Amino acid sequence: MIIDLIDGTYELFRHFYGLRRAHKGEDRPNGAVVGVLNTVLELIESRATHVGVATDHVIDSFRNRLWPGYKSGDGIEPALLAQFHPLEEGLAAMGVVVWPMVELEADDALASAASAAHDDPRVQKVLIWTPDKDLAQCVRGERVLQVDRKSRKIRHASDIQQKFGVEPELIPDWLALVGDSADGYPGIAGIGPVGAARLINRHGPIEAMPDGLLGEQRDLALLFKQLATLRIDPLLLQDPEVLRWRGPTPAFAEWAASVGADKLLQRCQQVQRRLG
Repeated sequence: MIIDLIDGTYELFRHFYGLRRAHKGEDRPNGAVVGVLNTVLELIESRATHVGVATDHVIDSFRNRLWPGYKSGDGIEPALLAQFHPLEEGLAAMGVVVWPMVELEADDALASAASAAHDDPRVQKVLIWTPDKDLAQCVRGERVLQVDRKSRKIRHASDIQQKFGVEPELIPDWLALVGDSADGYPGIAGIGPVGAARLINRHGPIEAMPDGLLGEQRDLALLFKQLATLRIDPLLLQDPEVLRWRGPTPAFAEWAASVGADKLLQRCQQVQRRLG
C-alpha cells in the first residue's frame, strides 16, 4: 500500500489566498475548505487509496511555552481562521481520516503517521504532501518521501541532502542553527545555511559539538532544536489500513449541500462505485 499524508493547514492557507487572488480580494465562506476537499478527492480519483490529513485544531502548541516568539494564531485573518474547524468536519464527513491537533501540531501528526507507516512491512511508500522544511526530517531513503507541490518536486533522502547539505535526521540541528522565520525562531547569529551544514557534517548533532564551539549560544541552539524536532506519538496511527478510503459517510450529503458543493458528493459516489 502507498500512504498519502497531507498537511491540511498548509492546504487551507494555499487555497484561501489562491481564491482571494482569483476573486480580486473577495473571500467566499468555506471556499478554501471546499478547495482542500477537492484537492484530496483529486488525489483519490487519480490513484490514492490510503489518505490521512493533519490539521491544527488549535493554533498554539507546547512550543509556544518554550519560546514566546514561536508562531501562533495572532495575525491570522478571521475569514481564514473561521474555516479551520469546518475543514475538519468536511474531511471526516467525506470519509477521510483527519487528525485535529491540539497540544501537538499538524507537522507532529504527519511525522507520527509517517513513522508508523515506515515501520509497517505492508507499506511500500509514504508520501508527505507539504513544502515545510520541518518535514524533511521524516524522509527515509526512497520509501518515505516529501512532495513539494509548489515546486513540483518529490524529494528522496539524497534530495534532502543536496538541498540542505545534511542528512534528513539532522534537519532539526540545521534548523536550530539557521532558524525558521515561518515558525518564529531566529537561529544562531552569524551562522548561515552553508556554515550550519559544514558544522554539522564535521561535528555531528549540536549535542556532540565541542564545548565552546557555540559559546553562550549553545543552550539557545538546543532550545531551537527542541522546537524543530517533530514529536512522534505512537498512538496516532497504530494500523495504516485504517487510512483506506471507503467512500463518504452518510453525513456528507448534508454537509456538501450546506456549503454548496454537491459536485463533490457526486464525484465521491462515482469513485466509491468504481471501487466496488
